[in-house]
Amino acid sequence: MTAFDPVEFLERAVRTPSHEDVTEMRSLLVETLESAGAPAGVDDAGNVLAAREADREGPHVVLNTHVDTVPPHVPFAREGDRIEGRGSCDAKGPLAALLTAFFGVTPDRGRVSLAVTPDEETSSRGAAALDLGRLGRGPDEETTSRPPDAVVVGEPTGLDVCNAARGRFQATVTLRGANAHAASPEAGVNAVAGLAPVLDALESFADRPGAPDPHPDLGAATLTPTTVEGGAATNQVPAEASFVVDRRSVPPETATGFRDALADHLRAAAPGDVDVDVSLAERETPFLEAFDTPADARVVEAFREAGAGEVRPFGAATEASYFAQVAPTVVFGPGVLADDDGAVAHAPREYVPVDEVRRAGDVVADVLRTFVG
Repeated sequence: MTAFDPVEFLERAVRTPSHEDVTEMRSLLVETLESAGAPAGVDDAGNVLAAREADREGPHVVLNTHVDTVPPHVPFAREGDRIEGRGSCDAKGPLAALLTAFFGVTPDRGRVSLAVTPDEETSSRGAAALDLGRLGRGPDEETTSRPPDAVVVGEPTGLDVCNAARGRFQATVTLRGANAHAASPEAGVNAVAGLAPVLDALESFADRPGAPDPHPDLGAATLTPTTVEGGAATNQVPAEASFVVDRRSVPPETATGFRDALADHLRAAAPGDVDVDVSLAERETPFLEAFDTPADARVVEAFREAGAGEVRPFGAATEASYFAQVAPTVVFGPGVLADDDGAVAHAPREYVPVDEVRRAGDVVADVLRTFVG
């Protein structure tokens, strides 16, 4: 069994590309776990799984983050007190911190599970396939799935403990009319012309009857048109036009509830001869919905007592959405999504402070001790 150095691991991890294929990074993680005496496995969805336990009846805490990053790869660099490079803060720095806690706490009761997903930045197939209540159990063991007592998701939060986050839905709004020669526009129904009142109606969606109030922590949901298409020929009345909307949701809105409400609202605004359809983007996995863990939940209080920063919402949608449906879930880690100079995560200047990586590991370790001793 070798001692774990989070900074040494992080330097290796940032040097290991995982923006197109996570195989090499996943192998590094499995090698690291096994070298430190924690047997690891990879399930059919590509998740890396490991556990440390005293028994199956005591408290159960799940540590989660992801190994995939976004393209293109940005080379590793060590500049003073920070590590730079693609994935350094999203989310290899948080991964290094979670590993520090995972190796640093020997449970006196219950167990700690590590579940690291392969595709958080794309489809989230790994997270969708996880049964948190059966982590660490073999196929022939007890079949009952018991929810964990807490889930900690590693993301760059600047050492704040984030107990809520907006969700993200994507939908396409399609308007349908009827083709005609542009010389006789009255013979057709112009779908492109119908875009104007429908796009304008997006501004009043939040004020429709029955619309939910802003969330006390997350504020109001947002609705943003992002791309638009329409028409097939420059001398023809277009029979179809469409645009895509990005929805950043707040509890308790669901993806299907959003779709149905938006369709009703936009149909009422469209010209009478234009049909309007709203369809959610096709996904193999559920959308990442908003979540909100109570500020007085045990896991949130444990982070406060361990010296984490403020309790606040996280600024992006994460796989915490899936886990929060079954257990109290928080997002925590070193690094930030953006600083005073601009974007950090998913940006060419991505970095994470070394002292935050070490501090984050210590905080999570203290949290684990409150649950499993």
